[in-house]
Amino acid sequence: MKQYAAKNILNIALAGHSGAGKTSIAEAMLYISKASERLGNIADGSTVCDFDPEEIKRKSSLAAAVAPLEWKNYKINLIDSPGLFDFGGGACEAARAADSMLVAISGRDGIGVGTEKAVAAAESRGLAKIFFVNGLCDESADFYKVFETLKAEFGPSICPVVVPFIVDGKADIYVNMLEFKAYECCGGKPKEVKMPDMGERLNGLRTAIYEAVAETSDEMFEKYFSGEKFTPEEVIVGVSKGVKSGSITPVFCGDALRMNGVEQLMNGLVWLAPPASEKSAETAADVNGDPVEVTVDEAAAPAAVVFKTVADPFVGKLSYIKAVSGRISSDAQLVDMRTKQPVRIGKTLFMHGKKQEDTPYIAAGDIGAVPKLQDVKTGDTLCSPAHMVKLDGIDYPEPTLSMAVIPQKKGEEDKAAQGILRLAEEDPTISFKTNPETHQMIISGLGEQHLDAVVCRLKNKFGVGVTLEEPRVAYRETIRKKVSAQGKYKKQTGGHGQYGDVWIEFSPCESDELVFEERVVGGAVPKNYFPAVEKGLRESVKKGALAGYPMVGLHAALYDGSYHPVDSSEMAFKMAASLAYKEAVPKASPVLLEPIGTLKCTVPDGDMGGVIGEINKRRGRVLGMESAGKGMQTIGAEVPEGEMHDFTTFLRQLTQGRGTFRFTFARYEEMPPQFAKKVIEDANK
Repeated sequence: MKQYAAKNILNIALAGHSGAGKTSIAEAMLYISKASERLGNIADGSTVCDFDPEEIKRKSSLAAAVAPLEWKNYKINLIDSPGLFDFGGGACEAARAADSMLVAISGRDGIGVGTEKAVAAAESRGLAKIFFVNGLCDESADFYKVFETLKAEFGPSICPVVVPFIVDGKADIYVNMLEFKAYECCGGKPKEVKMPDMGERLNGLRTAIYEAVAETSDEMFEKYFSGEKFTPEEVIVGVSKGVKSGSITPVFCGDALRMNGVEQLMNGLVWLAPPASEKSAETAADVNGDPVEVTVDEAAAPAAVVFKTVADPFVGKLSYIKAVSGRISSDAQLVDMRTKQPVRIGKTLFMHGKKQEDTPYIAAGDIGAVPKLQDVKTGDTLCSPAHMVKLDGIDYPEPTLSMAVIPQKKGEEDKAAQGILRLAEEDPTISFKTNPETHQMIISGLGEQHLDAVVCRLKNKFGVGVTLEEPRVAYRETIRKKVSAQGKYKKQTGGHGQYGDVWIEFSPCESDELVFEERVVGGAVPKNYFPAVEKGLRESVKKGALAGYPMVGLHAALYDGSYHPVDSSEMAFKMAASLAYKEAVPKASPVLLEPIGTLKCTVPDGDMGGVIGEINKRRGRVLGMESAGKGMQTIGAEVPEGEMHDFTTFLRQLTQGRGTFRFTFARYEEMPPQFAKKVIEDANK
C-alpha cells in the first residue's frame, strides 16, 4: 500500500451494538475496494478483522482490528471494534485511534445500548458520527421505523443521506437524498435508475435534511425558520461542514452481507468524513505539564500514541500506533514518555487484520504497528527526544468481576500467572494479583464472557489449563469484652528445661494491628523477655479463634508472670504468650468481621427500584441518590463485599448494559450472627 498524506487519510472506527454487522460492513468495504481478494464470512471464520481463534470460535469480535483500504485516492483505516460489553476495552482503543465513528445499526432491531455507548464514546472524544442502518434485506427490517427512532433519540442533527425504496418488500433501490439520484444495488454494484416516486415520505426526509443543515450555523438557522429555501449547493456544503464539525450525523443504509448500499457508503465517507489533517491534531502536555498543540505535520517532530498491544508467545509483541505528528520510521530514535527511556524503532508495518505489510514509515495521521517494543505499553506516547510531549492515553472501563484462578495441574501457578500477565498486556481491562491473605490468585475483568475468553486464550496461547471459582472473602475477627488469661509453658527433658509464665489482659481497641504494652512490676517477667512475648502474640493473632481469620482490634497488656533463672528463654516466653492468647480469646466474645464497601451505581431512572431492592437483598444500606444527567441516577450505598461477587452480572441484565458501578473498600463491620455461622462452619470443615 502506498503512502498517503494526512489530507487523504480517514481513520474510521466501526462501532455499535453486538450483532449489528460491524465486521460484515468492514468485510464488504474491503472486498469492494479490492483490499481483500474474497468476501469473508463470519459463519466460516474467514473475515479479515475476526482472525483470533477465540473470535472465530465465538463468531464475534473480541478485540479491535485494523484493516486499511484505498478508495478514490483516499486511504480508509477501518478499526473494527467489539460490540459485546465484556470486551469494551477494544471499543476504547478503536475510539482512541479514530477520527470518525461509523455506527452500525440493525435494520431489524433498531437502536441498542451499544448504539448509545458508541455515540457517547464518539462525543466524548469529539469524533464525527455516521450511521449505517444494516441488514435491510431481512424481511423484518424497517429502515423508516429505525430512522424515526434515531430522530427521536438524537434530535434534528440526524440527516438522511441514502434511503431505501422498497419494492415488493425488497430494499434493492437506494436513493441518494443529496444527489437526488436512485441506484439499484444487486450484489453490491450500484446502477443508476430512474428516480422513483416516493411521495410524502420523500418530502418528510427532505425536511429532516433541512432541519439538520439549519443546525450548522446561526445564519442557516435563521434562513430556514424565516421560510426561505436552501439551494442545493447550500444543502451539500452544509451537510459536509456539519458532519466534520459534529453538528450533523448522516444516515446511510444497506445490507453488508449482500454488499447493497456499501459502495454508496464508501463514497459518502470520502466526501463527508473529516480527514486526519483536519481531525487528528491533539493537545498534549510538555515536560512541565503545560498544554502544547501537536499538529498533523509530516515534517514536524514525530509523536505517536500506542493504542493497542498484541503479545503473542510465538510472533512476539506488536504495538499498534497512531502517528499524530512527523514520521515514525525504521531506525528512528524515540523516547517513551512513561518510562523516559529511549525506544528504537526497528521496523514499521501496516496491518491488514492479522497480515503484516512492511512500510518505510508511518506518516502523520496514519495508523500502523511496530514490533518488539518490549517495555512499551498501551497508552504510551512515543516522541522525539528533542520535542518531548505526552499525548492522552486510553480511559478503559474498570474490571468489575473477580474470580480465583486454580491451575488444573499442580506446580503451574507461576506459569499461569505469567500467562495472565502477558494477556493483560494486550487487554488492560484485565487485572491480576495474588491476595496475600487468602493466598489465591485473583483475576478481574468486565464480565463472565471476558474471563471465559481469558481462560481459553491462556490454554491456547500458553498451554496452561485453569478453572475459575468465586474468590474467598478476607474476613477478620475481633473480641468484644476484656479477659485476662495465664499462659504457662513448662517443659522438662533432662538437663535444662523450658519455662515461661505470663498473665496477659486482652481487651478490644480501635486498631488494625495488635497493640501491645507491658505493665509488669517487681521484675515478675524480666524486660529482656518482653519482645519474645510480643512476638508470640503477633504470630498468634494471624489466626483467630472462630474461623482462623486474622485478629484485629486487640489490645494485649502483659502485667504479671514468673520466670526460672536457668530454664527460662525467649522461646519459652513466646510459647507462653501464645498459650495465653488461645486461652483468652474464646472467652472474650469473639466475633467475625466482614469487609464493607462503598457502592456508587449509575442506572437509568426506570431501573432505580430494581437496583435498590437488590442492594437491600444483598444486606446493603442505601445512603442517597443524585441525578447523573440524561435520565440517569447515581445510587450511593454500603454493601458487604461478600454479597457483591455477581453484582456486575445482575446489573447488566437489569439495565441491558446501561448501568455502571464502582465498588471500593470502606471498613470492616461485625457480621450478623446468622450469616457468620455459615462462614465459620465452612472455614472449619
